[in-house]
This record gives sequence, structure tokens and C-alpha cells, in this order.
Amino acid sequence: MTGAAATVCYDLNGQVIGISAERAELWPSFDLMLGTLRVNEAVEPGFRIDILETSALPENPEGKLAFDGEVPLDGHCRIIDAGDVVHLVFPGLQTASIRADEGLAEIRVHPDSKVKWTLLMMVLDAALDSGGQHMLHTAGLTLPDSGALVLIHAPSGTGKSTTSMALASQGFGLCSDDVMILGATSEGTLAWGMPRKVKIHRNTAAMLPFLSPCLGDRWDAEGEQAVSLERLADIIRIEDVRPRPVAALLHLARSTDGQTRLTPLARTDAMVALATDNVRTGLTGLLPMQKRRMASIAALVRAVPTFTLEVGSSPADAAGLIRGAVEE
Repeated sequence: MTGAAATVCYDLNGQVIGISAERAELWPSFDLMLGTLRVNEAVEPGFRIDILETSALPENPEGKLAFDGEVPLDGHCRIIDAGDVVHLVFPGLQTASIRADEGLAEIRVHPDSKVKWTLLMMVLDAALDSGGQHMLHTAGLTLPDSGALVLIHAPSGTGKSTTSMALASQGFGLCSDDVMILGATSEGTLAWGMPRKVKIHRNTAAMLPFLSPCLGDRWDAEGEQAVSLERLADIIRIEDVRPRPVAALLHLARSTDGQTRLTPLARTDAMVALATDNVRTGLTGLLPMQKRRMASIAALVRAVPTFTLEVGSSPADAAGLIRGAVEE
């Protein structure tokens, strides 16, 4: 690597990560997601990510093969478990070596490629994990009259964003429509939202016309528009990234009869549903980071009431049901 490396730091609720690269263009995906968390003053990072632009890619590291297959949108990937280090390999394009115990990850990127989303998220996962936090694929919203929040989980395409926007129209505060960070503290299990853009589908826009002032005329190939939190703040309440207590966990499902309802969900079922969408098992079983994520999920499910939220033709109806259930 030639020339002086540029370094930027981000504060992930007390866990500072530092990203070092020769060119800022090598980390744009990090900044798109974490830009509002950038630290301007000098600070010592707790986890360091070094990005090297090079054609020398270590594609055959020693260790046990944990995954070998296609990753949606990103192509062929291999994960090698070498005990104290985990390697990700996208053949001919880029690699990552994550040394969690040392608080270090090294990304090697071929000069003609950009950092893959899968690689970025796994490195970010490792950085959070080293600080006792875990990324969950859930939406998070604060209750209208409380600092506590509800987490809504479901596989992609089930309607988390639509439900989140509908609840926000009824006075709930949006932390995130897709990614929440969970951490255990002396105060219990707390969560905060990753401050990234919200993708609004054209079907959501049609169902919730109050969103129209934030939308333009262009939709991407998936029929979506990415809307900044700053624009959404003009019409709904956007929460800051401070950690908040979790009041309830909701598993989202589509109603078969058009009615919106909220029913108790057994904790074991809630655990299975949340773990299925958030914990990945490889050929070697669970990696240490995944085991810690599973433990964090188990602690959450034990601590809060769990429900199934069936959303029908009027998702805003869920607001009153959630408030009533949490108050009880």
C-alpha cells in the first residue's frame, strides 16, 4: 500500500471503530450507513479496519470451511474458520480476515472492485460484537408517550418498513425500519437504531399517502426509493441513536383476512423466529460471534413480552393494539 493512509472513526454507542485506507473511495458504503456517527476529534478506536487495495489476495487460508456458496447480489463466497481468525473470500475480488480477539479486521480489495455488502456487514458485525453489541434484522420504534421501544422482526419483504411508517404516522418514533443494535447493560437489554436511509416501496407509498412529500418520481429496479432520515423528519419523529429499553418484541405476519390483530406468542416460538432470521449456521456449526448473538437474543426474549402482529389492509390499526398490550 503506497501513500499515506486516511483514517476515519465512528462511534457505535461507545464502541469506536477506526477505518484506515489509502483512498476514501474505498469505504463509501461504511460512510453511507455510519456517516452521522463519525467522530471528528482524535480518539483511539476499540476496533480497527484496515482496507488495502491490492491484487495479492490470500484466497486459500488455512482453517475449516464454514461456508461455500452463492450470496444474494454479491456472488460466490467462502468463509473459513481458523479459530482465532475468520476469513471471507470472494474469489478474484476481495478478502477479509477478522481477528476479533485483537479488535482488528483486514480487508483486501482488488483494484477493480468495491467492498461487497456481505463483507462489510460481517466486518461491522465483528466490530459491534467485540464491544458486546449485536446487529439484528428488526425494525425499532419508540412508543408515543415513552422512551421505551418495540422491536418488529420478520424476513425481508414481509412489510417491516410499511408497518414502521404506519406506526410513525400514529405518533411512534422511528429508530430504524430494518437494523437495530442490541446490547446487554447493567440496566438490562437496550437497543438503538442504525441511522441509515429508509427504502420506501411504491406499494407502501400507495398505501400511506402521507409519505408523498418525501418521495420523487424515480423508482429503482425493485420499485423502491431510498429516503434520508432528514427528509422523513419533516413528517414523522426520527429518534436519535441513544440506547433505549425494549418494551416488547413483535413477530410480523401478513393477515389472511385483512384484519390487523396482536396476539401473544410463546417465547420459544419468538426465539426460533428471531434466531432463524439473525443467526447463521455454517458447515462447522455456529461461529463464536453467532453463539454470542444467540445468547443476546435469548436474553431479550426472556426479558420482554412477545407477540405476533398480523397486519391487514390498515396497518395503522396496529398502533392502538401495541399501546394497549404494552400498557397491560
